[in-house]
Amino acid sequence: MPRVEKDYAEFERLREQVRPWAPPGARLRAGAAFGPLNGSAQGEFGPLVMAYPWELLMKPEALARLQAEGMRGLKGCRTALRFRKKNPPELLEMELLSWGRFHPDCLPERPPPCPRCGIESFDLPEHPILATSTLPQNLDLFRLEWALIIGTERFVEAVQRLGLEHDLTFRELPVRGG
Repeated sequence: MPRVEKDYAEFERLREQVRPWAPPGARLRAGAAFGPLNGSAQGEFGPLVMAYPWELLMKPEALARLQAEGMRGLKGCRTALRFRKKNPPELLEMELLSWGRFHPDCLPERPPPCPRCGIESFDLPEHPILATSTLPQNLDLFRLEWALIIGTERFVEAVQRLGLEHDLTFRELPVRGG
């Protein structure tokens, strides 16, 4: 068996051992990181923080207020961030399940996904459109195709009403059937 095939078979074996502890529907891809977000952190943090474009952190009080507003599917996990200051803030990493897809009309021509792992290669569309039939009905915050963090209109309105939007910008995205 060629080395690449052997390495991928080992990856598949290990992935299946982890799957029972992963959230339902989680895509366990090569290179996935597990465990709490860790590293050094500094500065002041608002109630909601975009650590990276793909990473949303929240202070526990903000999460509790949003949950009290009836936001669906919000789950925060402790981080292992290290701060230099005496009273560091507690930040929770939001569990963002991958749901939904871009509508085909907004995607440029792209190669087919890898037949083995299913990874697709494409750039984010300049003018994204969401495919209605792929969007979850029971979540107010989720990740779209491992690319964008999507909050429902209910989520955005609650964040704004509660004054939690410090340093965040929301952008409305069109939705189309399909």
